[in-house]
Amino acid sequence: MKPTSKRIVVDASIARSAGMTEHPVSRSCREFLVSFLEICHRVVMTAEVREEWKRHRSNFSASWLASMTARKKVEVCDPAVDAGMADKLRQAHLTDRDEAAIRKDARLLEAALAADSAVASLDEEVRSLLKGLSKQWVRIKPVVWVNPASPQEEAVSWLSAGAPMDKQRTLGFEPGAGGRR
Repeated sequence: MKPTSKRIVVDASIARSAGMTEHPVSRSCREFLVSFLEICHRVVMTAEVREEWKRHRSNFSASWLASMTARKKVEVCDPAVDAGMADKLRQAHLTDRDEAAIRKDARLLEAALAADSAVASLDEEVRSLLKGLSKQWVRIKPVVWVNPASPQEEAVSWLSAGAPMDKQRTLGFEPGAGGRR
């Protein structure tokens, strides 16, 4: 049975790390992108995400993106900016550094929310900050965040299974809360 096609935002951190070496992060990012290409999923890109990819991509990920484009598996989107984000960030009383990190990756969230609410990224720091922020910023709770370099996340298996919206992968998931969000 063919998996359901999902529109997934892939962060430039993966583009930078996916290379031809056997370093564990490089290999897992490469395997993730290869699986992504072979399965029916589409990559979502905003103009900002594409620019970041151009600045940080490896030769492998540049070739991957060209293959995705040739197969018409790149979806360009121009999502609306979340006008309430500034208020949510102010209410969270974040450090300047943490707020800057979230603002930098806000385009990933905006693109994910305009697509199928899924992000693939290596950035665990931002993921953690967003998980904490999801208590006030309810809109981001259902966003799935997957790290292909984290073996326990089994990102390639997740893609193969149709990239399901598993509750434990969402930004709003609270372990020990019975799965409630």
